[in-house]
Amino acid sequence: MNQLPRRRGWLARGTRHAAAMTALLIPLATVLPGAASAAPVEQINNGGFDEGTASWWWTANSPGQVVDGQLCADVPAGTTNVWDAIIGQNDIPLVAGEGYTLSFTASASVPVVIRANVQLADPPYPTELSEAVPLTSTAQDFEYSFTSGTDSEAGQVAFQIGGSAQAYTFCLDNVSLLGGTEVPPYQPDTGPRVRVNQVGYLAGGSRHATLVTAATEPVAWELVDAAGAVVATGTTGPRGVDPTSNQNTHDIDLSAVTATGSGFTLRADGDTSVPFDLGVTAYQQLRADSLAFFYHQRSGIAIDADLVGAAYARPAGHLGVAPNQGDTDVPCQPGVCDYRLDVRGGWYDAGDHGKYVVNGGISTAQLLSEFERTRTAPTADPHALGDGSLRVPERANGVPDILDEARWELEFLLRMQVPAGQPLAGMVHHKVHDSTWTGLPQRPELDDRARELHPPSTAATLNLAAAAGQCARLFQPYDAAFAARCLSAARTAWSAAKAHPDVYASPTDSTGGGAYNDNDVTDEFYWAAAELYLTTGEQQYLDALHASPHHTGEVFTDWGISWGSVAALGRLDLATVPSRLPQDELARIRASVVAGADRYLATARGQAYGVPYAPEGGRYVWGSNSQVLNNMVVLGTAFDLTGRAEYRDAVLSGFDYLLGRNPLNQSYVTGYGERASHNQHHRFWAHQLDPSLPNPPAGSVAGGPDSQLEDDVAKDKLTGCAPAMCYLDDIQSYSTNEVAINWNAPLAWAAAFAAEQAGTGSPAQSPCRVSYQVHSEYQGRFLGQVTITNTTATAVDGWSLGWFFPGEQRVTSVWNGTVNQAGAGVRVSDAGWNRRIGPNRSVTFGFEASGLGKSSKPTLFVLNGLTCRTG
Repeated sequence: MNQLPRRRGWLARGTRHAAAMTALLIPLATVLPGAASAAPVEQINNGGFDEGTASWWWTANSPGQVVDGQLCADVPAGTTNVWDAIIGQNDIPLVAGEGYTLSFTASASVPVVIRANVQLADPPYPTELSEAVPLTSTAQDFEYSFTSGTDSEAGQVAFQIGGSAQAYTFCLDNVSLLGGTEVPPYQPDTGPRVRVNQVGYLAGGSRHATLVTAATEPVAWELVDAAGAVVATGTTGPRGVDPTSNQNTHDIDLSAVTATGSGFTLRADGDTSVPFDLGVTAYQQLRADSLAFFYHQRSGIAIDADLVGAAYARPAGHLGVAPNQGDTDVPCQPGVCDYRLDVRGGWYDAGDHGKYVVNGGISTAQLLSEFERTRTAPTADPHALGDGSLRVPERANGVPDILDEARWELEFLLRMQVPAGQPLAGMVHHKVHDSTWTGLPQRPELDDRARELHPPSTAATLNLAAAAGQCARLFQPYDAAFAARCLSAARTAWSAAKAHPDVYASPTDSTGGGAYNDNDVTDEFYWAAAELYLTTGEQQYLDALHASPHHTGEVFTDWGISWGSVAALGRLDLATVPSRLPQDELARIRASVVAGADRYLATARGQAYGVPYAPEGGRYVWGSNSQVLNNMVVLGTAFDLTGRAEYRDAVLSGFDYLLGRNPLNQSYVTGYGERASHNQHHRFWAHQLDPSLPNPPAGSVAGGPDSQLEDDVAKDKLTGCAPAMCYLDDIQSYSTNEVAINWNAPLAWAAAFAAEQAGTGSPAQSPCRVSYQVHSEYQGRFLGQVTITNTTATAVDGWSLGWFFPGEQRVTSVWNGTVNQAGAGVRVSDAGWNRRIGPNRSVTFGFEASGLGKSSKPTLFVLNGLTCRTG
């Protein structure tokens, strides 16, 4: 009956993608303990039903009758929308600017979520109040207050009770709408005025907190340990008024503090911070939790309680098991194609059940880059993301777990490619989702709506080309067949995109899912060319790089990296992944990364809260926290390239902001910090609406402040907010509090980076040892010899050893083995006669390669999927 616009993500070029229509009624809803009133006027007639059903009406499918003093209605099963069954009262007068309180008692014979609306009675039924109300068989009292934004004699109180898969009985009593009071303006609870990283600070480096105070001169501070002893003191540094929050702030520098442990608090200006740790890292756990998010979001597989806990376990979604119509045989939208595709698997994009290639592409790429960094960065732990490191069902399969997780999405992306022989063959469908928006909450296995393939787009096609191109080089040592499949699909996608360079997603294709439209794909061409060049070294991709304006243009902008602005992904990989680029060109690319990091470093130093984010015009955007995180990725990469501590410290300062040192004193990551977000917008992590469902699992990052106020809850409560204050931890505030795969991907990258700065301990005992020797170098070529020793008590029957060259080396011949190389990834397998390596026995093979030898040895070797020690 009443649909409101819903938008997700944003185009970094400053344009919004089109609104997506949602069937959720999500306007203002301020729940107060009781509104004060000088002389409240009752607007409801017969709210206690003492006069039977007089003044009340209902839809024909849910007739009401008075039972034991309540108005009850039998609601049929199988209605689609909440407004398909309604009980209401008309002719309610509303006065603009005046406050009202709606209260009632209600129950349902089965657990359901209904909607309580105060709205106008005529189309399009604009709402003044709309609240999701979770009901059980026990009668409960509810009360909601709001300020009317309109003058009308045609108001309506409507209880929308449809949309349930089960038949049930709804009962209502004590309905009251009192008017004439003005609702006080919303004031966020920001807690202590001393703002800290609520998780803690690593040992060494730059460590800062922020004090919000009216004082303009320095004030004293004290650091207190868990036993109450003062361990450090100092004075604050006034910073003036922070324009992002309109708060007067002081800086507290803890960099010289040497104390370590848990439970510290910081006291200043008569206030005390929440507890935090010093020198104790939680980033290893955050690395694991932020990556576990992707397993939770998987479609097409049952989520195992042994891996995630009973609260988060669920059956597989969208496999065609009733009531699902499934993703195994999905038709196109009418008029788009005459074939059907199996597009099962992949990750649900965000808080809904849609799967979008442009969001999946960047997310997959950032997980792959997180793994690739363990092969290229000096401080990276090569074992941290290996087999058995994460909570995924594929653990112990011989493949690093983060690659297993990325593969779940890669397989979906490959399935979205238009088959050979069809129009636009090789292109990629932009997205798949329900034909109409699902309600909230909605578990995926209970979704009964039809699924539809949406038209192919050039942007989606190039996302596959880039992500699959990266896949080809990273999977080579572990699964050569899958690597070859990825490379073939990437080449096909590249050719299809070149043949159809301007097929754009429609900005109006927003029923049931976000549009994700993007009419400038030059950055996607650049990113795809970079990944394919790094994997193949072929001239055609290098030529495409050189022809792109992004190759020499500025890609590290104030708005940063997003699904609609991906050129920086190509630049970062060109700067860090070994290739055959000329040294002067490589030096220029690396210098551009450092220059971009300098931009974000200067931004962080200029911010009262140390955040490396200062959008144009001070406008915080939808998903602002992902922009912070992507800027942190650039800073971390600059540290990898230069070793300069200020870049590392800026990454950690970004975490300070995300974990509580911010104007709202809010940790935006679930499970991390005393004041952490926990009511993010999500269909099946919806405890706020349905107590039988869980809150989001630990390690899920909220979108963060959005000064555009793009949902009605935010508009009602936050109008006039300073940019960094425009956030609500409310499941209905989807524009500030949603989760998304492309927001958690840079969180995982940054968490891995931070964990490595704290040290990660010794790798587990390895089942093998590799000796790698260079015997001679001549005229740009060298001879190598590799000895593999089985250090276990069990024989190895058939072996395959993989490694990554750190430079431009190419194996040209091998003896005592067979070789396969893609980019820097090399895989040498047994020659048949030497396939068996007995316990504590060795085999040796040799090779000839082009490039430098002794000065650039590999640092990590993988035998049959298991990491070997070297020496």
